[in-house]
Amino acid sequence: MDEDERYRAAWSRQPGLEQEWISQNILMYGGLIGIGIVMVQPFLTVSSLDLAALICVVAFSVAIPLLAGLVLVTHQEAFMRRASGSKLVTIAQSVAVFFAFTGIVSGFWHVTWMAGVGVLVASALALAVHSAGYSKLMFRRAGPEASASAGSDGSADAER
Repeated sequence: MDEDERYRAAWSRQPGLEQEWISQNILMYGGLIGIGIVMVQPFLTVSSLDLAALICVVAFSVAIPLLAGLVLVTHQEAFMRRASGSKLVTIAQSVAVFFAFTGIVSGFWHVTWMAGVGVLVASALALAVHSAGYSKLMFRRAGPEASASAGSDGSADAER
């Protein structure tokens, strides 16, 4: 079974998955806007910025408006109970998250380069942890032990 077929099979087993992704996106976009506002605020009254601070401010100046637009789209998706599927929305998601991440890393780098590297390394680790957990949840084969431990809602307990 190729990767596309695995994803289609996983989606068909999880009818609420799209709604969950929409909910997670609302949380992520709002959180990134909040982080951006907090990180940029100290730079607003400074007359001169070093390179890391300048990158932070510019990155969030791109990310925050895109994230605000994505919050609105995502709320509409939640209301309609389906993702928009727009290529422009997908591009905006990638650009917004990239610039928000760049702003976060450069903001910490402004404080000390070690903090910037720490955010980079911890983010890579967090991505690996999320991917491993998500893959395990989505692509785990349901065997007899999974059906025996299924709760009243039909879902199996997660592996520990």
